Amino acid sequence: MMYHDILRRPIISENSMEDIANKKYTFEVAATATKVDIKIAVEQVFKVQVAKVNTMNYLGKTKRMGVHVGKRHDWKKAIVTLKPESKAIEFFDGMA
Repeated sequence: MMYHDILRRPIISENSMEDIANKKYTFEVAATATKVDIKIAVEQVFKVQVAKVNTMNYLGKTKRMGVHVGKRHDWKKAIVTLKPESKAIEFFDGMA
């Protein structure tokens, strides 16, 4: 899997924006990605040093539209903490 396949998209929320001050960045990642895969992908794509990675798995909600039943996709979230001496991820600079 390529690095850009592992990191699906950044998660932009009020809580994730507050965590940027503590050098914590939140991403939606591939469900099959491990913590080591995520660490290597962030280091290669953004040229930073990662201290630790926390991951959470989310089950998709079941949704109904009349008699039709569907399900949103399951997904995985990763919170990446950078080392104190590492530079910030430039992608998030304009958002905070």
